[in-house]
Amino acid sequence: MTVAARDRARMSEVSAVIARFGIESLFVRLGLSNGKNEEARGEDNLPTRVRRALEALGPTYVKLGQILATRRDILSSEWIAAFEKLQSDAPRLPFDMLRESVEAALGELPETAFARFDPEPLAAASIAQVHRATLHDNSEVVVKIRRPGIRRAMEADLRLLRHLASLVEQRSAAARRMMPSAMIEQLGRDILDELDFTNEGRNADMLRADLAPIPQVVVPRIHWQYTSETLLVMDYVAGVPPRDPVGLTAAGIDPSTIARLGARLVLEMVLINGRFHADPHPGNLLCLPPSGDTDQARLALLDLGSVGFVSTRRQHEFLTFILSLRGNDPSGVADMLASWSQSGDVPRERLLVAADRLVARHGTGALMLNAMVADFFPLLCSEGLVLPPDLVLIFKAMVTMDGVLAGIMPGFDLSEALEELRGRLLASRLSRLVAPDRIEALLLEVSRLSAEAPALMRAATMRMERSEEPRKDRALPSAIRHAAALLAGAVFLHALALLATGFLS
Repeated sequence: MTVAARDRARMSEVSAVIARFGIESLFVRLGLSNGKNEEARGEDNLPTRVRRALEALGPTYVKLGQILATRRDILSSEWIAAFEKLQSDAPRLPFDMLRESVEAALGELPETAFARFDPEPLAAASIAQVHRATLHDNSEVVVKIRRPGIRRAMEADLRLLRHLASLVEQRSAAARRMMPSAMIEQLGRDILDELDFTNEGRNADMLRADLAPIPQVVVPRIHWQYTSETLLVMDYVAGVPPRDPVGLTAAGIDPSTIARLGARLVLEMVLINGRFHADPHPGNLLCLPPSGDTDQARLALLDLGSVGFVSTRRQHEFLTFILSLRGNDPSGVADMLASWSQSGDVPRERLLVAADRLVARHGTGALMLNAMVADFFPLLCSEGLVLPPDLVLIFKAMVTMDGVLAGIMPGFDLSEALEELRGRLLASRLSRLVAPDRIEALLLEVSRLSAEAPALMRAATMRMERSEEPRKDRALPSAIRHAAALLAGAVFLHALALLATGFLS
């Protein structure tokens, strides 16, 4: 009732869209309607009608659909295909409708803040509109302006979606497997991050620092003196979208070079840096010819509002999965599937059968993630396995980039890039093990173990001497062995830490 009272107008709009596109049968499936007033439209095009309804409802629902488009582990191929066609384009607003918010963000007129400002929009999307400008030092920039009122509207949508997710979980056992409340919380975090443009600016700065060792990768510079929550100013980048090899060749850019660079880039971000562009589709990438800094073609990353983070543990798991797959090790693949599943216990025999199928199809030959995932996610769905959201985001980013690479260079083999990067992956793991902070923590722990082990041994010995029936006290031998192991381990770790410290110095 509280949600209804606060967002009654938006609820009426949502209800009208549901009626217009005839998608009440979806709500019947989810247990949110009895379907008495449903218009008979047939089920064959329901996914398409739901996709069109999401587009009509605006950016919050489009982003929800885009999240669902990555969930091949819980949705059938027809739903995935429909959601992959979601468009977030929006009509371009006259600059007069944006002027007030721009002046408030800049603290002055845009004509004063910039040497030149183009009131005609360069591009428009659901959350923001982009204009070109020139700074007083003649730097060419783009100005990203948040649409007025968009935060308030999206927050209202999130409140409604949270309420619906709660109802769905209460009324549908099948829908509970999809964990709708967790999905809406992920959506809310993503939206709030993207609505604050300072987050995108920080993402750009972090990725630029991460990727500094690869001069062929360009991340536009952020001009912080003009940037705020509602306004983002960054360098303008001119390039060629990576849509077809013919266009790249005409621009003097070697498609095979771009393909290899893209593969190295996504592997570096996910498996080494632990921070990656979460949506590297062709619209967020530009190919550039060689410049003075490098004699090779370059790749620019745009639209960094959504950045994913990978824990060290998840990096290890993902790499273990790929290496087990490529190493014809069904048991290793099954182990990773078991550790990833969030849907409860699945018999190991079924996991091994699923792993055998994956290895048989993708264990040899070129590694093309799109083909592998086309088998992998339906297999998960059929076996009742649900992946953690962060892992789904990793797969989405890598598959999206793999699709771009395949478009540039059909048949591109990702395993070659993985093999080339293997030495760096090993070095990255070892460098973390002997990082100064970890060495200091290890030395402190060794010191504690060294101090405690003799006391434990003395206590065990005294207890044995006092015991009238030592043979019945089965805990004593275990305690002594434990103390001895602590002492031996402390000595060994202490020596190892000293060696590592000497090596690093």
